[in-house]
Amino acid sequence: MTTIMGYERSNGDIGIRNHLLIIPTVICSNQVCSRIMQNVPGAVAIPHQHGCSQIGADKDRTFDVLAGTGKNPNVGAVLIISLGCEVVDPQALAEAIRVTGKPVEFFDIQSVGGSVKAIQHGTELARKLMAELEQQPKVPVPLSKLKVGVKCGGSDATSGLASNPALGAAADSLIERGGTIVIGETTEIIGAEHVLAERCATPETKAQLYHIVDRFEKEVERMGADMRGGNPSPGNIAGGLSTIEEKSLGCISKCGTAPIRGIVEYAEHLPEGGLYFMDSPGNDIECVSGMAAGGAHIVCFTTGRGTPTGSAVIPVIKITGNQRTFEKMEDNMDVDVSEMLDGTLGLGQAGDRIWQEILEVAEGKLTKAEELGHQEFSINRIGPSL
Repeated sequence: MTTIMGYERSNGDIGIRNHLLIIPTVICSNQVCSRIMQNVPGAVAIPHQHGCSQIGADKDRTFDVLAGTGKNPNVGAVLIISLGCEVVDPQALAEAIRVTGKPVEFFDIQSVGGSVKAIQHGTELARKLMAELEQQPKVPVPLSKLKVGVKCGGSDATSGLASNPALGAAADSLIERGGTIVIGETTEIIGAEHVLAERCATPETKAQLYHIVDRFEKEVERMGADMRGGNPSPGNIAGGLSTIEEKSLGCISKCGTAPIRGIVEYAEHLPEGGLYFMDSPGNDIECVSGMAAGGAHIVCFTTGRGTPTGSAVIPVIKITGNQRTFEKMEDNMDVDVSEMLDGTLGLGQAGDRIWQEILEVAEGKLTKAEELGHQEFSINRIGPSL
């Protein structure tokens, strides 16, 4: 297979979904955005708590994540709604997204006369954009353009023994076909960073990897905090993980065996082809949101204890190596590879099972998170609010 059915974008990207995305530039426009989404079936929104009282790199982070999410190739059109007095400039945000060639509309609540009029006006715009999207056909697109994030959360002992290495085998399958894999969670590689460093393609990439780990550790030290008690989390410990090193060694197995071609910052645009590391937190929603803003089409999410995490613009595939979790949280789990633990499912077979799920989801199959309407979104902060 060299192609999948998807959507061609005018800038050469391919999408596996065709969302109308409604973006609030600031927390003050969240409610208006949510009401418009309710009025327009099929639209998605990303309410958040930021967009005002931010300065410097922190303000830039919010702008970059909102712009990156709007530019995600799974998004076909964008409606931006501001209050009218926040620090995130809606016109600049619209222009940043329009470089992809997709239609973008924006307005502010103060100019149209308040929430009720804004909901009415926004609903009209959203319905117009949605009608245009519904006319776009699916066509064969190159599988090699697929970008997949690999993430773990709610980990237990089965994560490192089964689901993570199985996902690593699937990651290798995509890279062999010219696709892109991104792994993140800087906090989750501490104690095993030297293992990943030896897989870096260049000395410069190796130095960057060590730099982002050192930067995080110094920030924790500056805060006078201790990672113990937060990582591994109480749930990780209850699930059988004893140290951060044990957790990290299991974590890194989910990105397969390919060399690391580069390090990207949080929400930075992902290059095409090969394996990349994104400097991101371990926090589930913030990490997935950063990968989506970077252009990932899908995130494959391994979990031992179970989590409902989804995303507004990308499918999130849940994979577990814990049979009890698959049975108890069947509503949320997509793939079960727990037979690896009793020897009835080999690593290659488990990887193939995940790979087939990736292909089916890429061609339109809904994940459990999509079916349940999980559209979590969160922006990783840098500084304090004013």
